[in-house]
Amino acid sequence: MRRTLTCLAMMLFSPFLLANEPDFPERLEVDEQTLVLRNESLLRYLFVDVYSAALLTPADISPANAVDQRSPLHLELYYYRNIDREDVVKAAWVALERQHDDATLERLRPAIDELHATFSDIQSGDRYSLTLSDSQALRLSYNDEVIFTSDNEELARTYVGIWLEENGLSDSLRQRLLAER
Repeated sequence: MRRTLTCLAMMLFSPFLLANEPDFPERLEVDEQTLVLRNESLLRYLFVDVYSAALLTPADISPANAVDQRSPLHLELYYYRNIDREDVVKAAWVALERQHDDATLERLRPAIDELHATFSDIQSGDRYSLTLSDSQALRLSYNDEVIFTSDNEELARTYVGIWLEENGLSDSLRQRLLAER
């Protein structure tokens, strides 16, 4: 019995032991401006680690002010679990529908659908990142490969808001990413 329990525990917890650490960048150049790692945080859902998130912003303003003042920023997600593409899209729409009125979403739907069309099924160890430039252009990368760009500032701010604005995917994750340290 003890051997069975030990084997079961090893099978359940071995993904945690084998998972790589996120290893987020400490610095990143965006439009000749240096962004620095401000905060990183873990998102758990029902006691399961889903992803770690990191926010990089200019060093001379607080993370919250970087969002409010439309500064360049970089949000990176490192996944610990396999997630179907459809589940990612569904979660994004749930957050967007909580955050925005129907008219805004209808106006942005073609651009959001175009962005979502670039998504792939997520495997443990994958990374997605959203980078907003000084001009508020959006760059979406998957495992360090740029897969989507847009000059639509409203799309950029709306989409990064899924993580960095109230009523997004997780208010506690948002608070930890935007906290002063």
